[in-house]
Amino acid sequence: MKKNGVILIAEDDETHFELIRRNLLRAGIHNEMVHLADGRRTLDYISRMSMQPKSERRNQECILLLDVCMPEMGGVEVLEKIKQDRQLSKIPVIMLTGVDDAHTIERCHNLGCSTYIVKPAKDTDFEVIVQEIGRFLSVVEIASIR
Repeated sequence: MKKNGVILIAEDDETHFELIRRNLLRAGIHNEMVHLADGRRTLDYISRMSMQPKSERRNQECILLLDVCMPEMGGVEVLEKIKQDRQLSKIPVIMLTGVDDAHTIERCHNLGCSTYIVKPAKDTDFEVIVQEIGRFLSVVEIASIR
């Protein structure tokens, strides 16, 4: 992921957001990280970002870490709306959630999430997973939304 890319973290739990942010930093990721505390804000933010004229876009690359259980609009609905939009569908979406339900996992994959990761119960295990995500992000190329 390029240095000017943005990592959108859609997570309603402030503690989990901080844990994600801190461990991405530990993994060497120093991109801008935007905290979005509910599904509606997440969709609004992404929509506004894609509507900016190309010349005004600060960051054209983004990746979304998306929780399933969020207020206002759930993560599955956010994913569905993103993947239905021709321009937004290019955004890689990593479901990062405590929901370990086979139906939800299958639905997210069918909608087009990049991967589905279940948050482990122990914070130390969660930290390791987030650092692995960070290492992955440091080498992956992400398509721009244009």
